[in-house]
Amino acid sequence: MQYIIGMDGGGTKTHCLITNLDGKILYECTGGASNFLVIGTEKVSETIFNLIQSCKNQLGISFSDISSIVLGTTGAGRRNDAEKLENAFKEYSQNHGANLNFFHVESDARIALEGAFSGKPGSILIAGTGSIMFGKDSEGRIHRVGGFGRFLGDEGSGFVIGKKGLAAVSKEFDGRGNPTNISKLVKEKFGIDSSEKLINEIYKNNFDIASAAPLVIEAAEQDDAVALKIIDEETDELLFHLSAMLKKLNQAEMNVAFIGGIITHDNIYSKTLRKKIALKLPNIKVKEPENSPAFGAVLMAKEI
Repeated sequence: MQYIIGMDGGGTKTHCLITNLDGKILYECTGGASNFLVIGTEKVSETIFNLIQSCKNQLGISFSDISSIVLGTTGAGRRNDAEKLENAFKEYSQNHGANLNFFHVESDARIALEGAFSGKPGSILIAGTGSIMFGKDSEGRIHRVGGFGRFLGDEGSGFVIGKKGLAAVSKEFDGRGNPTNISKLVKEKFGIDSSEKLINEIYKNNFDIASAAPLVIEAAEQDDAVALKIIDEETDELLFHLSAMLKKLNQAEMNVAFIGGIITHDNIYSKTLRKKIALKLPNIKVKEPENSPAFGAVLMAKEI
């Protein structure tokens, strides 16, 4: 009997599934982080190998019984980066006495797209620290919108919302902008109550700008005018993503699943976005993902 393994790797953990060739889940487990651009290919290879060993031991099978393995992980959006991990893992597994049939690395967004709609056409809008959108058309072609990073893009993301919120705080400190509750919340959470402290945190202490996004959302929920303007602007940016993807897919209607904390949580930002979609883009339907990204990796492994 042959088996398939699908893995979803992130910055904190890796979710692993082993299934039969029909996609029936037989066992699942989790391991450490898989962001090889941050922690290196050797450490990630060890994590992957241990997860495969766990599946193998649980089912009492050999490495040769595993027909294919697909890992979708952070940092694998470019093929040359993905190949670095593929080659490193193949070397690692061979050094540990395992000759695996097939191992392939994909981006975490790609497996999330496959999982969300069980391999069928659809799209995913990702808005967390950054933002990007992927879609699959009726002919199986993959399309992308956004993903240009913080210098050129990331519209609608936690980074941009946080940046705009902190910019509003800086303007209030200077007397160049309107008072905002964002300043009060930033002071309460981070102890930033002056221009000097703000500048030091951003430019000397490597402050996590996206961490200010929840404070902007909180201020908007308090009916703060400055925060509400940011919410309005950035949800419009995500509408542009959605509209562009709809054109790329060339379909009358499009299903989209949300991924990323700021648009999946129940807050004024996600509510505003959903209301705007219903009003301005009624042929786009927001759906809950049908399956996990790890199962999306399984579906991709089945097609290989």
